[in-house]
Amino acid sequence: MYFFYRILTAAGMLFLAPYYALRGWRRGEPWSAVGERLGSVPPEIISRAADRSGPGAIWIHAVSVGEVLAAKPLAEGLQRRFPGRAVFVSTTTETGQRLARERLQSVDGIFYFPLDWLVPVRRALRSIHPALVIVMETEIWPNFLREARRQGVPVIFANARISEKSFARFKRWEFLVGEFFKRTLEDAELFLAQTPEDATRLREMGAAEDRVEVTGNLKYDGEPPAKSEFGAWLEAQIRGQERWPVFVAGSVVAEEEEAVIAAYDIVQRQWRHALLILAPRKPDRFDAASAVAAAGGWNVVRRSRLDATKPLDENADVLVLDSIGELAGLYALADAAFVGGSLVAAGGHNILEPAWFSKPPVFGRSMENFRDMAAQFLAAKAGVEVASGQQLGKVWVQLVEDDSLRERMGKAARGLSERNRGATARSLERIAAVLDERERPA
Repeated sequence: MYFFYRILTAAGMLFLAPYYALRGWRRGEPWSAVGERLGSVPPEIISRAADRSGPGAIWIHAVSVGEVLAAKPLAEGLQRRFPGRAVFVSTTTETGQRLARERLQSVDGIFYFPLDWLVPVRRALRSIHPALVIVMETEIWPNFLREARRQGVPVIFANARISEKSFARFKRWEFLVGEFFKRTLEDAELFLAQTPEDATRLREMGAAEDRVEVTGNLKYDGEPPAKSEFGAWLEAQIRGQERWPVFVAGSVVAEEEEAVIAAYDIVQRQWRHALLILAPRKPDRFDAASAVAAAGGWNVVRRSRLDATKPLDENADVLVLDSIGELAGLYALADAAFVGGSLVAAGGHNILEPAWFSKPPVFGRSMENFRDMAAQFLAAKAGVEVASGQQLGKVWVQLVEDDSLRERMGKAARGLSERNRGATARSLERIAAVLDERERPA
């Protein structure tokens, strides 16, 4: 099976390389991104990897936005614990790349992860020659894992998880891919799982019993971002214009904007001076989300078109946050919040961001990517689950009208986020043990 996978990916490289080049051009990515995906590591990273005194570098791979945020406390912890090692971060998506460059400025270099074709993978590994690769969550690339093992580079999966949907899909095709998956997972050094259930699923998929450990969810160790210039400006505008209440709908995905606007219709019936901050999850939805809000009859302004030297339009009903990296800090301004990707079958997004500011998260039923976290919030009465835009609107009204309920739930949300900290420290201990074992003189 591995032989066929390698042949398939080699053949696919001939056809897909032009596709990725065209897609990158359409999205405004620099041409260097194409080269990086084909294994051409930026010269400055190669130089830093070669020139840095001391032991080999640590390479962290974070697919997109969620993984970058989870990687932040780990990257900072690695830099404190191993000051002599260079730390590099790769991403797969353009949004992840932009956020990494904003939030992980202390690392030694940021670049795009190579496509899982033998030549790009081999080029990237040989250019950096890392002492260790850490893959955030569970992005399994057979060629990369095989080549890393051949070059003597251990790969650790940190914050590893297997969603219910992914596991069900694996079980459905296990008769065909089971042995291939088992062989692929054997190339990894260690899996640091978020939960016991994730650990069990990894073992059932073929990971060795002694290579799977539960260390917890790194996202609990994240810190709320400092107030940005835009956040301070917007807060001043809201106060000066006495805008109230303020609703933040974050990480909203396609086919979910309509539900959020329906919820806003409900709250606007009671508070005509309300403001909705609508934050699409992906840049390709910025225009569409703005159009949906405008089609609902609301006066829409976009963050990218605001002038900080001028006041916010007092007639604005909806502010579309068409930027990357600013959402988390704006939850601090919310009187009620919603975390998207959950009213449609998208698996949900990080509900800890509003909790950092003692804001109880409201979310839909599709929370497969955060199932344990969502269950804890519901059990602690620190969050609310809704099934539709109509329910979301009613919950928003309830939270705004009932101060004691909102404050009680917000306190519970903040407390829950703080009590679950510690995954970073546990992960660092295991990572250090792997490095020590690999570099101990024979």
